[in-house]
This record gives sequence, structure tokens and C-alpha cells, in this order.
Amino acid sequence: MFAIVKTGGKQYRVTENNIIRVEKLDVEAGAKVSLDQVLMICDGKKTTVGLPLVKGAIVEATVLEQMRDRKIIVFKKKRRQNYRRKKGHRQHLTVLKIIKIVAAKSQTEE
Repeated sequence: MFAIVKTGGKQYRVTENNIIRVEKLDVEAGAKVSLDQVLMICDGKKTTVGLPLVKGAIVEATVLEQMRDRKIIVFKKKRRQNYRRKKGHRQHLTVLKIIKIVAAKSQTEE
């Protein structure tokens, strides 16, 4: 069984016991999080696609840690103008472990 969830403006394909890194969520390490923006659920036999979300579907996860991604370099240059700017950026991330995917009761009974 897998699901497509949306968090932080991005979409992720998750299965149970998956570990994913998403944009920063305002929770502490060890806390439980429920992702309710589920776009699609597939259990192997039946696929349910939301319009735009699957009603009643929830993906439950545990926060493993809050971290920062590796540094990326942002370099701007205009040729022949002696214009060069160099900056670095590190994105804040939350590491989640997917515990279970809960489909809506009416979706599984049909």
C-alpha cells in the first residue's frame, strides 16, 4: 500500500516504514504528526484518487529529527561587468518515519 501526500508545497510517495525528509514542520523530535493532505491511495488492487484530496484519509508519521540540508551555493555573475555575488543556503528539514496509512472507511468498503 502506498499514498501520495502533499506537505510543504511538495508531493511525496510514501509507504509504511518509509523515512522521508520534508520541509520544516513546527514539531519536536519524537512527536507524532498526521498528514491529512492525501492526494492518492493505492492498496495494490484498488486506486483511489482524490478530487483534489481523498476524504478521510490520513498518513500518520513520527518525527525522527529536525535537521539542515547540505549547503548549496548561489552564484550570480554578469560578464564583463565585474559583478559577482556568492551566497550559501541551507534548507531546514524535518525527518519523518511513516507509521501507517489510514484510508477512509467508505473508500475501503466500496
